[in-house]
Order: sequence, then C-alpha cells, then structure tokens
Amino acid sequence: MTRGAAGRAGAPWLAIRKELPGRRPAVLKAMAFVLPLVVWSAVSYLPFLWHPMILVTDPGASGFLQVDDRLPEAEFAAENAHLAAAGARAAAGVAANPIFLPAPHEVARALYTGFTTEPVRPGEPWLHQSLGHSIRIIFWGFMLAAAIGVPLGLLCGTFALFSRLVEPFTDFIRYMPAPAFGALAVAVLGIADAPKVAIIFIGTYFQMVLVIANTTRQFDPALIEAAQTLGARRSKLLTRVIVPGVLPNLYNDLRILLGWAWTYLIVAELIGATSGISYFIQQQGKYRNYDKVFAGIIVIGVVGLVTDQVLAYLARYLFPWQATALSPRERRVRRWLTALRRRAPALAPPPAPVGTGNVAAD
Repeated sequence: MTRGAAGRAGAPWLAIRKELPGRRPAVLKAMAFVLPLVVWSAVSYLPFLWHPMILVTDPGASGFLQVDDRLPEAEFAAENAHLAAAGARAAAGVAANPIFLPAPHEVARALYTGFTTEPVRPGEPWLHQSLGHSIRIIFWGFMLAAAIGVPLGLLCGTFALFSRLVEPFTDFIRYMPAPAFGALAVAVLGIADAPKVAIIFIGTYFQMVLVIANTTRQFDPALIEAAQTLGARRSKLLTRVIVPGVLPNLYNDLRILLGWAWTYLIVAELIGATSGISYFIQQQGKYRNYDKVFAGIIVIGVVGLVTDQVLAYLARYLFPWQATALSPRERRVRRWLTALRRRAPALAPPPAPVGTGNVAAD
C-alpha cells in the first residue's frame, strides 16, 4: 500500500468541513437508500418485528370473515373463541401488516404494472400520462415564477429602491398558504390547468424573490468597488459584475426552490379538474390500492431526485471555477467540450489587410 492510499484509509470519517476520501462518498450515498429499504423489508418480511394484523386464509365457519380480510389479532382471536364455543370450525390466518403498508415487492409490481397495464376503469389516465401532466404543471408554474422572480430578486438585492418597494409586501404574501388562493384561482382562471399553474407560481414566486435578493446581497462588495474604480457604470455593474458573480449561488437557489414547487403539486392538482399524479394517488387511496399509492409517491421522488442530480451535474460544467475534484468521466467530458470549442470557427472578425487604412507613425 502506498503512502497516499494509507493516508486515505486512515482518514477520519468525521473530519470537519472536509470531503471524505476515496470511495466513501459513493458508498454513503448508496447506503442512504439501502438502509431505509432494509428497514422497510425487515418490517414487511419478518413477522416478529411488527405484524399486528391477521390475514385470513380460511374463514372457517365464521359468518363475516372472508379470505384476504385483515383484522387485529385480538378480534381474530375473539372470533375463533366464539367459533370454538359453538363447536364450529375455526378460522385460519397468517400474521400480516396493515393494508396501508405493502411490502417492497408489491410496490415494485405495482410500479411496473402502472406503466404497462391499462387502467381498470375506462377513461382513467395511465401512470405515465399522469406523471407527464404533473411535470408540465411544474414546468410552467416554476418557469413563470423564475421569469419574474429572478430579475426582481436581483434588483431587490442590488438597489435599495426596489428592496424597500417590493420586499415588504412580498414578505407579507409569502406567509399566506398558496392553497388558500385555490378558490380564487378557479374563479378567475377556470377549472383546467391554469389554476394549478397559478398555485405553483404563488407557492414559489414570493419565496424566490426574497431568497435571490438575499443571495445577491451576499456578493462581495469589494468586487463592486473595484469595478467602480475602473469606471464601470451602473448597468455594467449589474450585468457584468453582480449577475455573473451570484450566478452559481442563484443556480443552487433555483434547484432548492424547484423542490418547493413539487411540494405544492398535491394540492394544486386537486383544484378545479382533478388530474395528474396527485389525482392518481388520491384515486388509488380511495380504492385501497396502497401499493399503487406508494408507487405514485416513489415516482415523484425519483423524478425530483433525478432532476436535481442532473442540474447538479450540469453545474460542474456551467460553473467550472467552483467545481471540486472531477471524476475521470467528468474530466473526459470536460476535455471533449474543450476540443469542440477549439474546433469551432473563431467569432472575432478577421484582421484588416496589411497596408490598408491610415497607419500611425511610431
């Protein structure tokens, strides 16, 4: 073992403000998902941990029990005691969890069949159709909020005039729950997708203005003073100094705010004409198909996580000066992008031919 490898192997796990060496970060990321799955599997498959219900496999001579019924152990024992006192055949069953806690394999099966099997009730959307509808709602609501909130937040964080004029009322509105505007949104915008987009907009816009304004205020004032010393005007200070300087942190703010937009989706899609993945989850809950409920919830988490990770990955190329040590694959991508830029034709105008025009004397 080399000295560097030995040093990495002996590095502490709880180093303050330092990245873990080697493969430890990847292992811990994997464990973050494996550990909850292990707990879920243990609770589902090990009867001695938590199986408070009895799943009826044979109702015996009972007049109200049926196959696949679930009832508490005490009620099942009381029914069998009643049957035994009457000299009738006892019921049989196995330990089980409540119906609202399906096992992992049941959720996996529901997840697969949700994308491959036609809905039982005619006219109901497929799972992928519901998911696509929800993604469109999130996209338009969040993009409209960003189109207005990002520039306004930058202005509030840069100029005291905009801060004093905009932020007090914005701070007042942001404490109002976005779903409270649902009835008003339906009255003004109808019952289609417009009120849903409005709820996503209201839930993210007011937070966005304040968050981005605060991020802009944290920009190093020494850089602004240096640009002013070099003669930069007010417009150039904003577009050439402040905006490029806060862009990496602003990008991270938008990633976080996008997660907030997903939290308003459940309520937004139940306003007006119910639709989307939230409607799918609500309907399956009414049918007591809790495996499909879990499948819908997991789909939302997967889409949100994948989106966030893709955005985080792109940030390493959009803002390379802030990137930490790159992996071999990321270094290959960086070299490939650099090669493309070198092969691209120069955008600058060609130099003037020698001997033309006025030439100043030395």
